[in-house]
Amino acid sequence: MSRTVDQLFERYGGYHRHPANKAIHWVCVPLIVWSVLGLLWSASPIAAYLAIGAAFAFYVWLSPPLAFGMLAVLAVMLYALTWLGARLLLLSVVVFVLAWIGQFIGHGIERSRPSFTEDVRSFLVGPAWLLGLVYRRFGIGY
Repeated sequence: MSRTVDQLFERYGGYHRHPANKAIHWVCVPLIVWSVLGLLWSASPIAAYLAIGAAFAFYVWLSPPLAFGMLAVLAVMLYALTWLGARLLLLSVVVFVLAWIGQFIGHGIERSRPSFTEDVRSFLVGPAWLLGLVYRRFGIGY
């Protein structure tokens, strides 16, 4: 029986086979994650930290090595958004909208619905799937 992480990655990957859609996801998924963190941080830093904690718990359940990689990625994103001061909210909204437009264009090219229409966990699986591809590329087990 395969691990849950493998099952979720296989399912998610099934929605992302076209090279153009994959390329769009490499850009848009991190931008969406960053913009959501920015929106949460704009509302309350505590909200951002709580979301990171909840995501980290999911990632630990999925794969501890991926969880710590995602925690590092989220920490870098969080640090970067703190540079923006009063511009953070507006920039987060703009990036969020544009990145989602990109995602839907990618799925139009793919001719498939976004995976979250069947499994809401895809919102968290997507970033981990990208990190999993990086891990595999460098021979890092997860």
